[in-house]
Amino acid sequence: MVRPMADLGLILAGAEERPYSQTGREWLRQNEVFRQRVLELLAEKGPLISREIPDTCAVSWGSTGWTNNRNVTQMLEILMIRGEVAISRRKGRERIWDLASRVYPAFATMPLEQALEVRRRRRLQSLGIARSRTVQVPLEPNDVGTAGQPAVVEGVAGEWRVDPDALAQPFTGRTALLSPFDRLIYDRARATELFDFEYVLEMYKPAAKRRWGYFALPILHHDQLIGKLDARADRKSGTLTVQAIHQDVPFSKQMTKALGDEIEQLASWLGLAV
Repeated sequence: MVRPMADLGLILAGAEERPYSQTGREWLRQNEVFRQRVLELLAEKGPLISREIPDTCAVSWGSTGWTNNRNVTQMLEILMIRGEVAISRRKGRERIWDLASRVYPAFATMPLEQALEVRRRRRLQSLGIARSRTVQVPLEPNDVGTAGQPAVVEGVAGEWRVDPDALAQPFTGRTALLSPFDRLIYDRARATELFDFEYVLEMYKPAAKRRWGYFALPILHHDQLIGKLDARADRKSGTLTVQAIHQDVPFSKQMTKALGDEIEQLASWLGLAV
Protein backbone atom coordinates (compact mmCIF):
# COMPACT_ATOMS: atom_id res chain seq x y z
CA MET A 1 0.00 0.00 0.00
CA VAL A 2 1.32 3.45 -0.96
CA ARG A 3 1.20 6.00 1.86
CA PRO A 4 1.73 9.44 0.24
CA MET A 5 2.55 11.31 3.47
CA ALA A 6 5.10 8.67 4.43
CA ASP A 7 6.62 9.03 0.97
CA LEU A 8 7.08 12.82 1.01
CA GLY A 9 10.86 12.49 1.05
CA LEU A 10 10.62 10.25 -2.02
CA ILE A 11 8.11 12.44 -3.90
CA LEU A 12 9.82 15.76 -3.19
CA ALA A 13 13.39 14.65 -3.81
CA GLY A 14 14.77 17.03 -6.44
CA ALA A 15 11.69 19.28 -6.20
CA GLU A 16 13.85 22.40 -6.15
CA GLU A 17 14.66 21.72 -9.83
CA ARG A 18 11.00 21.78 -10.85
CA PRO A 19 9.35 22.64 -13.17
CA TYR A 20 11.41 20.56 -15.57
CA SER A 21 10.23 22.30 -18.74
CA GLN A 22 12.31 25.19 -20.05
CA THR A 23 9.15 27.28 -20.44
CA GLY A 24 8.13 26.75 -16.83
CA ARG A 25 11.60 27.43 -15.44
CA GLU A 26 11.96 30.64 -17.46
CA TRP A 27 8.50 31.88 -16.39
CA LEU A 28 9.33 31.19 -12.75
CA ARG A 29 12.64 33.04 -13.08
CA GLN A 30 10.90 36.05 -14.64
CA ASN A 31 8.37 36.08 -11.81
CA GLU A 32 10.64 35.58 -8.78
CA VAL A 33 9.21 38.66 -7.05
CA PHE A 34 5.68 37.36 -7.67
CA ARG A 35 6.70 33.99 -6.18
CA GLN A 36 8.05 35.63 -3.06
CA ARG A 37 4.90 37.73 -2.63
CA VAL A 38 2.67 34.66 -2.87
CA LEU A 39 4.72 32.86 -0.21
CA GLU A 40 4.79 35.93 2.05
CA LEU A 41 1.02 36.40 1.75
CA LEU A 42 0.33 32.76 2.60
CA ALA A 43 2.73 32.99 5.55
CA GLU A 44 0.92 36.07 6.86
CA LYS A 45 -2.73 35.37 6.02
CA GLY A 46 -3.03 31.76 4.84
CA PRO A 47 -4.80 29.47 4.22
CA LEU A 48 -6.27 31.22 1.16
CA ILE A 49 -8.19 30.42 -2.00
CA SER A 50 -6.51 31.48 -5.25
CA ARG A 51 -8.71 34.54 -5.88
CA GLU A 52 -7.63 35.98 -2.53
CA ILE A 53 -4.07 36.20 -3.87
CA PRO A 54 -3.36 39.30 -6.02
CA ASP A 55 -1.89 38.77 -9.48
CA THR A 56 1.36 40.76 -9.37
CA CYS A 57 3.24 38.80 -12.01
CA ALA A 58 5.80 40.54 -14.18
CA VAL A 59 5.21 38.24 -17.17
CA SER A 60 1.86 36.55 -17.83
CA TRP A 61 1.60 32.82 -18.40
CA GLY A 62 0.94 32.27 -22.09
CA SER A 63 -1.03 29.28 -23.32
CA THR A 64 -3.42 28.34 -26.09
CA GLY A 65 -5.47 26.44 -23.50
CA TRP A 66 -7.47 27.27 -20.38
CA THR A 67 -4.37 28.21 -18.33
CA ASN A 68 -3.68 31.31 -20.46
CA ASN A 69 -3.11 34.34 -18.21
CA ARG A 70 -4.23 32.37 -15.11
CA ASN A 71 -1.10 33.53 -13.35
CA VAL A 72 -2.01 32.97 -9.70
CA THR A 73 -3.26 29.45 -10.35
CA GLN A 74 -0.21 28.63 -12.44
CA MET A 75 2.18 29.95 -9.78
CA LEU A 76 0.41 27.93 -7.06
CA GLU A 77 0.59 24.79 -9.20
CA ILE A 78 4.33 25.28 -9.75
CA LEU A 79 4.98 26.00 -6.08
CA MET A 80 3.04 22.87 -5.19
CA ILE A 81 5.19 20.59 -7.36
CA ARG A 82 8.25 22.29 -5.85
CA GLY A 83 7.01 21.42 -2.36
CA GLU A 84 6.65 25.07 -1.29
CA VAL A 85 2.86 25.25 -0.98
CA ALA A 86 0.17 22.62 -0.52
CA ILE A 87 -3.60 22.20 -0.52
CA SER A 88 -4.66 22.30 3.12
CA ARG A 89 -8.29 21.41 2.43
CA ARG A 90 -11.10 21.93 -0.06
CA LYS A 91 -14.28 23.95 0.11
CA GLY A 92 -16.59 22.52 -2.51
CA ARG A 93 -14.53 22.58 -5.70
CA GLU A 94 -12.18 25.28 -4.43
CA ARG A 95 -8.72 24.44 -3.18
CA ILE A 96 -7.50 26.14 -0.01
CA TRP A 97 -3.75 26.85 -0.22
CA ASP A 98 -1.16 27.23 2.51
CA LEU A 99 2.57 26.89 3.05
CA ALA A 100 3.63 23.27 2.69
CA SER A 101 5.45 23.47 6.02
CA ARG A 102 2.09 24.01 7.74
CA VAL A 103 0.34 21.22 5.85
CA TYR A 104 2.85 18.39 5.56
CA PRO A 105 4.24 16.50 8.56
CA ALA A 106 7.98 16.52 9.13
CA PHE A 107 9.78 14.15 6.76
CA ALA A 108 13.31 13.01 6.03
CA THR A 109 14.83 14.07 2.75
CA MET A 110 16.10 11.44 0.31
CA PRO A 111 19.04 11.78 -2.09
CA LEU A 112 17.75 12.34 -5.61
CA GLU A 113 19.51 9.36 -7.24
CA GLN A 114 18.17 7.02 -4.56
CA ALA A 115 14.68 8.48 -4.97
CA LEU A 116 14.81 8.03 -8.74
CA GLU A 117 15.69 4.35 -8.35
CA VAL A 118 12.79 3.78 -5.95
CA ARG A 119 10.39 5.64 -8.25
CA ARG A 120 11.45 3.57 -11.26
CA ARG A 121 11.08 0.32 -9.34
CA ARG A 122 7.61 1.25 -8.13
CA ARG A 123 6.65 2.43 -11.62
CA LEU A 124 7.59 -0.95 -13.04
CA GLN A 125 5.72 -2.76 -10.27
CA SER A 126 2.56 -0.82 -11.16
CA LEU A 127 2.93 -1.44 -14.90
CA GLY A 128 4.37 -4.97 -15.00
CA ILE A 129 6.25 -4.21 -18.22
CA ALA A 130 7.54 -0.90 -19.54
CA ARG A 131 10.22 0.65 -21.72
CA SER A 132 13.58 1.18 -20.11
CA ARG A 133 13.72 4.66 -21.65
CA THR A 134 11.02 6.83 -23.16
CA VAL A 135 10.51 10.38 -24.30
CA GLN A 136 10.48 12.55 -21.17
CA VAL A 137 7.02 13.54 -19.97
CA PRO A 138 6.85 16.38 -17.41
CA LEU A 139 5.68 15.15 -13.99
CA GLU A 140 4.55 11.80 -15.38
CA PRO A 141 7.68 9.91 -16.51
CA ASN A 142 7.13 6.52 -18.13
CA ASP A 143 10.67 5.10 -18.18
CA VAL A 144 11.87 2.54 -15.63
CA GLY A 145 15.63 2.57 -16.20
CA THR A 146 17.29 -0.70 -15.17
CA ALA A 147 14.58 -1.77 -12.73
CA GLY A 148 13.40 -5.37 -13.04
CA GLN A 149 14.62 -7.71 -15.73
CA PRO A 150 15.16 -7.24 -19.50
CA ALA A 151 12.34 -8.38 -21.75
CA VAL A 152 11.58 -8.69 -25.45
CA VAL A 153 8.22 -7.70 -26.92
CA GLU A 154 7.71 -9.58 -30.15
CA GLY A 155 7.34 -7.25 -33.10
CA VAL A 156 8.18 -4.13 -31.07
CA ALA A 157 11.62 -2.54 -31.10
CA GLY A 158 13.39 -1.06 -28.10
CA GLU A 159 14.54 -2.15 -24.66
CA TRP A 160 11.82 -3.33 -22.31
CA ARG A 161 11.90 -4.25 -18.63
CA VAL A 162 9.58 -6.60 -16.77
CA ASP A 163 8.73 -6.89 -13.08
CA PRO A 164 9.85 -10.37 -11.94
CA ASP A 165 7.25 -10.44 -9.15
CA ALA A 166 4.48 -9.97 -11.73
CA LEU A 167 5.77 -12.99 -13.65
CA ALA A 168 5.63 -15.12 -10.50
CA GLN A 169 2.00 -14.29 -9.71
CA PRO A 170 -0.92 -16.17 -11.31
CA PHE A 171 -3.04 -13.94 -13.54
CA THR A 172 -6.71 -13.51 -12.67
CA GLY A 173 -8.58 -11.49 -15.26
CA ARG A 174 -11.66 -9.35 -14.82
CA THR A 175 -13.67 -6.72 -16.64
CA ALA A 176 -13.19 -3.08 -15.67
CA LEU A 177 -13.91 0.43 -16.84
CA LEU A 178 -10.66 2.39 -16.68
CA SER A 179 -10.09 6.05 -16.02
CA PRO A 180 -8.38 7.87 -18.91
CA PHE A 181 -5.59 8.48 -16.38
CA ASP A 182 -5.17 4.84 -15.38
CA ARG A 183 -1.50 3.85 -15.53
CA LEU A 184 -2.32 0.90 -17.78
CA ILE A 185 -3.16 3.21 -20.68
CA TYR A 186 -1.72 6.57 -19.61
CA ASP A 187 1.31 6.02 -21.84
CA ARG A 188 -0.61 6.03 -25.11
CA ALA A 189 2.36 4.79 -27.16
CA ARG A 190 2.82 1.82 -24.80
CA ALA A 191 -0.90 1.00 -25.01
CA THR A 192 -0.66 0.92 -28.80
CA GLU A 193 2.55 -1.13 -28.88
CA LEU A 194 1.54 -3.72 -26.27
CA PHE A 195 -2.23 -3.93 -26.70
CA ASP A 196 -2.83 -2.44 -30.16
CA PHE A 197 -5.15 -0.03 -28.34
CA GLU A 198 -5.58 3.44 -29.77
CA TYR A 199 -6.86 5.98 -27.30
CA VAL A 200 -6.88 9.76 -26.85
CA LEU A 201 -8.69 11.76 -24.17
CA GLU A 202 -10.96 13.96 -26.28
CA MET A 203 -12.46 16.37 -23.75
CA TYR A 204 -10.35 19.20 -25.19
CA LYS A 205 -11.44 18.52 -28.77
CA PRO A 206 -14.43 20.19 -30.44
CA ALA A 207 -17.41 17.84 -30.26
CA ALA A 208 -17.49 17.34 -34.03
CA LYS A 209 -13.91 16.02 -34.01
CA ARG A 210 -14.35 13.44 -31.25
CA ARG A 211 -14.24 9.76 -32.22
CA TRP A 212 -15.16 8.18 -28.88
CA GLY A 213 -16.64 10.90 -26.68
CA TYR A 214 -15.93 13.70 -24.21
CA PHE A 215 -14.60 11.41 -21.45
CA ALA A 216 -14.69 7.92 -22.91
CA LEU A 217 -13.64 5.14 -20.53
CA PRO A 218 -11.34 2.38 -21.85
CA ILE A 219 -12.83 -1.09 -21.38
CA LEU A 220 -10.56 -3.84 -20.03
CA HIS A 221 -11.64 -7.47 -20.34
CA HIS A 222 -9.18 -9.90 -18.75
CA ASP A 223 -5.89 -9.29 -20.60
CA GLN A 224 -7.40 -7.35 -23.52
CA LEU A 225 -8.45 -3.75 -24.05
CA ILE A 226 -11.62 -4.21 -26.05
CA GLY A 227 -13.19 -0.77 -26.54
CA LYS A 228 -14.38 2.52 -25.08
CA LEU A 229 -17.52 3.51 -23.19
CA ASP A 230 -19.01 6.94 -23.82
CA ALA A 231 -21.30 7.65 -20.88
CA ARG A 232 -22.68 10.79 -19.27
CA ALA A 233 -23.69 11.36 -15.66
CA ASP A 234 -26.84 13.50 -15.61
CA ARG A 235 -27.22 14.69 -12.02
CA LYS A 236 -30.47 16.53 -12.69
CA SER A 237 -32.27 13.42 -13.90
CA GLY A 238 -30.28 11.09 -11.63
CA THR A 239 -29.22 8.83 -14.47
CA LEU A 240 -26.08 7.51 -16.11
CA THR A 241 -26.70 7.64 -19.84
CA VAL A 242 -24.71 5.34 -22.12
CA GLN A 243 -24.27 7.35 -25.30
CA ALA A 244 -22.11 4.86 -27.19
CA ILE A 245 -20.09 1.67 -26.79
CA HIS A 246 -17.18 1.57 -29.22
CA GLN A 247 -16.06 -2.01 -29.88
CA ASP A 248 -12.42 -2.44 -30.87
CA VAL A 249 -13.15 -6.18 -31.24
CA PRO A 250 -16.48 -7.93 -31.70
CA PHE A 251 -17.97 -8.44 -28.23
CA SER A 252 -18.85 -11.94 -27.14
CA LYS A 253 -21.91 -12.54 -24.96
CA GLN A 254 -19.59 -12.83 -21.96
CA MET A 255 -17.98 -9.47 -22.73
CA THR A 256 -21.37 -7.78 -23.19
CA LYS A 257 -22.72 -9.14 -19.91
CA ALA A 258 -19.55 -8.29 -17.98
CA LEU A 259 -19.59 -4.75 -19.36
CA GLY A 260 -23.26 -4.36 -18.44
CA ASP A 261 -22.46 -5.40 -14.88
CA GLU A 262 -19.64 -2.85 -14.72
CA ILE A 263 -21.89 -0.07 -16.01
CA GLU A 264 -24.45 -0.88 -13.32
CA GLN A 265 -21.73 -0.83 -10.66
CA LEU A 266 -20.45 2.50 -11.93
CA ALA A 267 -23.95 3.98 -11.82
CA SER A 268 -24.46 2.65 -8.29
CA TRP A 269 -21.16 4.13 -7.15
CA LEU A 270 -22.19 7.50 -8.60
CA GLY A 271 -25.60 7.23 -6.96
CA LEU A 272 -27.37 7.17 -10.32
CA ALA A 273 -29.76 4.91 -12.20
CA VAL A 274 -28.86 3.41 -15.58
